[in-house]
Amino acid sequence: MEKILITGAAGFIGHHLSHKLLQNGYEVVGIDNINDYYDPNLKLARLEDLGVDTSKIEYNKPIQGKIKFIKLDLADKDNILELFKNEKFDYVMNLAAQAGVRYSLINPHSYVDSNITGFLNILEGCRHYPVKHLVYASSSSVYGLSQEIPFKTSSHTDHPLAMYAASKKANEMMAHSYSYLYGIPATGLRFFTVYGPWGRPDMALHIFTKAIVEDKEFEVFNHGNMSRDFTYVDDIVESVKRLIPKPPKADNPDFNPEKPNPAISSAPYQLFNVGNNSPVALMDYVHAVEKALGKKGKIVYKGMQPGDVQSTYADVQSLFDYIDFKPSTTIEEGIKIFVDKYLELQEKLK
Repeated sequence: MEKILITGAAGFIGHHLSHKLLQNGYEVVGIDNINDYYDPNLKLARLEDLGVDTSKIEYNKPIQGKIKFIKLDLADKDNILELFKNEKFDYVMNLAAQAGVRYSLINPHSYVDSNITGFLNILEGCRHYPVKHLVYASSSSVYGLSQEIPFKTSSHTDHPLAMYAASKKANEMMAHSYSYLYGIPATGLRFFTVYGPWGRPDMALHIFTKAIVEDKEFEVFNHGNMSRDFTYVDDIVESVKRLIPKPPKADNPDFNPEKPNPAISSAPYQLFNVGNNSPVALMDYVHAVEKALGKKGKIVYKGMQPGDVQSTYADVQSLFDYIDFKPSTTIEEGIKIFVDKYLELQEKLK
C-alpha cells in the first residue's frame, strides 16, 4: 500500500481527494491547521466524514480515522520535516494554502506564511526524504492580465493581479528550482473555479445559495458580465488520482531551452490546467442555482472587484493527452448535487 500526504485535508478538495484515494487503495496521511479563514466547524465536519474523532484533535498529535490526521501548520518547519522523516511518503499532494483573491487585499502577509514559506517547507521535506511525485495546487489566477483565450500552460504568466495569484506563481517557480536542483518530480495543477458539495462558504456558489435560501440580497460583480470555467470537484480529484502515479521525467525531448515552454522542462517538472474546458456565463450559473432551489434570487449588481478577471477558460488538451481524462460534469448536474448537500449540511451544522 503506497502512502500519500495530503496537505489541507480538512479543506474542500482535500476532503474529496482523501475519499477518492482511500477508495483506490492508498494509505492517506492528512494535515491541516484548521484555521478560521472560514467556519472551522465545516472543516471539522469534513474530518468527521473521514472518520476522524475531532474531539481528540491536539496540535501535532496523530489521530487515526479512515485517514491518519495531524493538526499541523505548513509554516512549522521543524515538525513538517519530522513528519516526512517519520512517515516516509511515496507521494505528496499539496493543497493547503491561504485561499481567496479578495482576502489577499486585506491580509497579504498570510499568503506569504502559508503559500510561500509553507510550500518551501514541503519542498524541503521532499528534498531530504525523497518522494516519487510531488503534486501541488496552483491556480488559474496566475494568468492575470492575459487575454489569450483559452488559457494555455505554454503562455507566460508574469502579470498576476493579486497576492494570491503571485503566491501561486511563486510556487511554480519554487517547484521548478527544486526539481532542477534535487530531481524532485513535480507537477503543478492550475485549478479553474472548483465547485461542489462541501465547498467553501466564501465561494460564489455557496454565497448565492445561502442568500437565496435565506431570501437575502447578494452581489454579482461586473454587472454579471463574467464567465468562469467552473470545474466540478469530482472531475478535479479524478484528474489528480490519475496524475499521482505518473510523475514527469527529466530530459523531456520536447523542451527547447532556446524557446522554453513554461509548462515543461529539462528537469522532471510539468504544469497542467485542470478545468472544464467550457466557460459558463456567470448569470447562467446563478440561474442554475435558482432552478435547483426553485426560487428566484435578489441580485444586486456591482462593478468589477479589484484583483478579479472577467473570464477564465482552460485549454486542457495536454492534460487529456497525459491522463486520458477530461472533466465532463455539467453545471446543472454539479449545482444540483451541491444544493442538496448544502441543505443537508445546514441541518447538521445548526
